[in-house]
Amino acid sequence: MQLAIRMAIVAAIVTVITWICFRAVSVNATTAALAYLVAILFIAAKWGLVESITASIVAVLCFNFFFLPPIGTFSIADPQNWIALFAFLATSVTASRFSMQARRRAQEALYSQREMERLYALSRSILLIGPSQPVPKQLATQIAQSFSASAVALYDGGSGTTYRSGPEDFRDPHDQLRQAATQGTLFRDDATGTVVTSIRLGGQPIGSVGVRGAALSDSVLQGLANLLAIGLERARTQEAASKAEAARQSDELKSTLLDALAHEFKTPLTSIKAASTAMLSSHTLNPEQQHELISVVDEEADRLSVLVTEAIQMARIEAGRVHLERESYPVPELVESVLDKLRPMVRERSIDLKLASDLPSVWVDRELIEIALRQLIDNALKYSPRDSPVSVSAESSDARVIVTVRDHGPGIPEEERSRIFEKFYRAEASRHQIPGAGLGLVIAREIVQVHGGEVWVESKPGEGSSFRFSLPAVSPARPQ
Repeated sequence: MQLAIRMAIVAAIVTVITWICFRAVSVNATTAALAYLVAILFIAAKWGLVESITASIVAVLCFNFFFLPPIGTFSIADPQNWIALFAFLATSVTASRFSMQARRRAQEALYSQREMERLYALSRSILLIGPSQPVPKQLATQIAQSFSASAVALYDGGSGTTYRSGPEDFRDPHDQLRQAATQGTLFRDDATGTVVTSIRLGGQPIGSVGVRGAALSDSVLQGLANLLAIGLERARTQEAASKAEAARQSDELKSTLLDALAHEFKTPLTSIKAASTAMLSSHTLNPEQQHELISVVDEEADRLSVLVTEAIQMARIEAGRVHLERESYPVPELVESVLDKLRPMVRERSIDLKLASDLPSVWVDRELIEIALRQLIDNALKYSPRDSPVSVSAESSDARVIVTVRDHGPGIPEEERSRIFEKFYRAEASRHQIPGAGLGLVIAREIVQVHGGEVWVESKPGEGSSFRFSLPAVSPARPQ
């Protein structure tokens, strides 16, 4: 249909030139021939060889009929005009062919430029690949996007996994991807527009890639395979480096944890040892003195128990072995349970409770949330003056319950607020005055986050600090 329309336009162009040269202006045969030739060159550059040859034939017929004697017939009286006629036809066809070749070369150059641009874009994408998804999966996605392929499959020989991308599924009924990866072969299927080639590194196949729905020349296919080899090797290098760094950090964490726990264990152990030695070495202690020493042993043993619990919880969190056993619990019940367990610490302290009367229950693991809340209350008690109250409040907001623990301590400088949730970090002003291993806030944050909540701090130097965390409320749709 489009070809017929172009042929009609070609005939119309030749007809208009003939009318202008024969009727409107009445030029000689030479001028008419040049006008036809310019039109033929334009048609060749615009559309192609078929249209230009058609224009040449129609122009020869018009030139013969209207400009070569005898005028008005297709016969030629002067034999020299035959030579001129065939020279005009040959010139028109040759010029059309040259114009078509120049156009084809320009198109090929443009196509090669676009292919190079796509390879360059792919190379940049490989450099920017992050750890959000497996690297081979991201490589397959980038190929589909860069080359507008309908289906892409990337086979990673190292893991034996095939990663697919694109709007269609890449079917591989003959297992050509695995064969290309192991034997280094190349497959092409022109009927479906599919190509499968191996990915080599150092001459050895490390994988293969299959692309369907994208016209890829051999040079571009080779460049694509080389880029994928670089991308896969870079991913393996990064993975090895990450494992080495993780092992190094794990060793450092263990060493730091042992140092911190050893330091923290010294104080309660010293107190226990002193109290037990005093009771064993003295036979003149009255009941009141004995009760005081036993109380010291009991409180310091509880302190040791808390330290061990912190270390165990931190190890579970680091290992990713936190398993939630969620149920519906009223917030006041959780708060009262925590305060009861902290009774020795809060016996002589003022705790101000402000729990809203319409609080919904929360969907949590009771044991873990009590540990998190205990860490925050314990932290507030440590940093508040003994004659100042510690307030615990809770309110409902957007299907969540916000719990706040506020103290009247010295506050946290702005430059330290971003670091207080780091493992083993202690504020410079209090690290030598207030006991602690620097794990409490970390444990609280990790527990709340694994429940889908958040922990944050609001503080001003000299005005105390408010630690707040959110928990999912029990909704009517959730079973009680």
